Amino acid sequence: MQELNHAQKEAVSHFEGPMLVLAGPCSGKTRVITERIHFLIQEKKVPPERILVITFTRAAAGERKERYQTLYSKDFKSREAGKISGKIPGSAGVRFGTFHSVFFMILKYAYHYTAENIIKEELRRELLRRILQQSGLELQDENEFVDDLEKEIGKVKGERIDLQNYYSPFCAAEIFRDMFGKYQRELEKRRLLDFDDILVYCCELLRERPDILAMWQRQFPYILVDEFQDISLIQYDIVKMLAAPKNNLFIVGDDDQSIYGFRGARPDIMKQFLADFRDAGQCLLNVNYRCSSPIAEEAAKVISQNKNRLQKEIVSFDHEKGRWSIEISEEGLRKRILDGTEEIFTIERYGKISEENDAIRKKIEGYHKQGICYREMAVLFRTNMQARSLSANFLEYNVPFLMKESVPNLYHHWIVQDVLTYIRVALGNREREQVMRIINKPKRYVHRNAFIEPYADFEGLKLFYEEKEWMQDRIEKLQYDLSMLTKMRPFAAVNCIRRGIGYNDFIQEYAEYRGIPAEDLFDILEELSEEAKGFESYEEWFAHIQSYEEELREQKKKRAGKEKEEDAVMFMTMHGAKGLEYECVFIPDANEGVTPHNKSVLEADMEEERRMFYVAMTRAKKHLHISYLEERYNKAADASRFLEEMF
Repeated sequence: MQELNHAQKEAVSHFEGPMLVLAGPCSGKTRVITERIHFLIQEKKVPPERILVITFTRAAAGERKERYQTLYSKDFKSREAGKISGKIPGSAGVRFGTFHSVFFMILKYAYHYTAENIIKEELRRELLRRILQQSGLELQDENEFVDDLEKEIGKVKGERIDLQNYYSPFCAAEIFRDMFGKYQRELEKRRLLDFDDILVYCCELLRERPDILAMWQRQFPYILVDEFQDISLIQYDIVKMLAAPKNNLFIVGDDDQSIYGFRGARPDIMKQFLADFRDAGQCLLNVNYRCSSPIAEEAAKVISQNKNRLQKEIVSFDHEKGRWSIEISEEGLRKRILDGTEEIFTIERYGKISEENDAIRKKIEGYHKQGICYREMAVLFRTNMQARSLSANFLEYNVPFLMKESVPNLYHHWIVQDVLTYIRVALGNREREQVMRIINKPKRYVHRNAFIEPYADFEGLKLFYEEKEWMQDRIEKLQYDLSMLTKMRPFAAVNCIRRGIGYNDFIQEYAEYRGIPAEDLFDILEELSEEAKGFESYEEWFAHIQSYEEELREQKKKRAGKEKEEDAVMFMTMHGAKGLEYECVFIPDANEGVTPHNKSVLEADMEEERRMFYVAMTRAKKHLHISYLEERYNKAADASRFLEEMF
């Protein structure tokens, strides 16, 4: 095992009082936490059951615990630390846990909760869906709205926002307040908690019951918090209460890697820590043991543009300077850094997505021929939707890949289903539900009472409106449009439905009704148009859709089975890549509107986008390839500002 460097030794040997450890990418923070636990127990004779280690995920908590047990198994066994049963106070051993598990443990002893009191995700969504249906909102995308509703409820609870002062971006304020109230009353009636309630109730309990707070302060006089940059305000408040009055609070994190703003994470809390604990020690772990020098230096150029950060200079463990050759093209933002003839870092421009996909696949196949395992390569996307076209390319050329997160099926999106339904009806499907789905998209003002049979009959519809000639004209126009679709190739049909039949008009009206950007919805249609280009017939297209759905189901099985041993290229989002590392990393679509995302308009949002890009860059050990497009879905595209910051 490599000897600790000076900064790591300084962090490990800190004993009492608050301590902030700024830990850059792959700077040995996990080892510092492990060694510090050992230092407290062996050198300072702190009973292990008086030490609490908090992190954000069960996997991370399990890893920290396993790492400690592996390195110091003798210490662990001698104090029966391996028998952590959760029966605290009184049980032996260092306590490793997530914020939610630790806070629920506190609630459990106060209120006698069990795991049965935590609402299951399926029930939570069922409750929200039922409440949504009672709201009177007319939605085409119920599942998407429930996703947004879940996030909003979590935001209001986690940031302790006064409900009367909160205005939802997705629906009228009074409708959101009504749905929030109904949801909370339903939880209380069933004596259930969601994960946000665990935080809120724990904070309230410790503030209202000083005797209970004092008990837990005595139980855990030494608290270590990992990934502190991801902490929310309410989590920070609880940790501060638990650490008082001794304030033996040892926090490890990197504000440059704070990328969970949607969960309430606030990187400025690290600055707040220094303001709250003016006597806190500080230590910078500034050696990056992962990335080669060019990658570390290019990433530093990007993150240095953020203003809301603690200043730090991270250096690569690769100390060999001056052996890199740099090529910069005057034509656009294009850059290559080489070690001899080997590419270490590149920024490339491509005309279209199909060209970019081919280039990425060919580079990966080239690295594989050189002896790099597929599993040592990863493609990182800003959103999981970007993986759709590249996954189709890999399928076509039989390159193995594994998606860490679920990729939304383009063909399951309600907008795509509308377009496909138009085609199915044109090809002869007359099921009532199918025809009713598209009959008023765009508005033709055909009443649902006109559909009385299981199968729709256009002649019967005209008979229903025999006294309204203008309605008969609309139905005849639809019949003509459908007949024209039967003669078209998929790409032409999609464009005819959008512009000739008027589906684009419907989308524009729906976006205005929902108060959401129409551009987001039109992007789905543009992506569908791009997908349709490669097919000569509906039969060929529908066969592809079926095989693609089968592949997504297979990917889901692989994720459930956690087939880590499979030699496959990893596809994941920048969020999902946090904490991981690969020999070769590819970041496609580095364009404005993608990364940074077009929804990031505030300066704080833009800085988080930059942090996300920095995290993605620093996942690469030896090779990093970034690419951007001149055109996305038939629209001109600009290179990301993050690329400009590297020139």
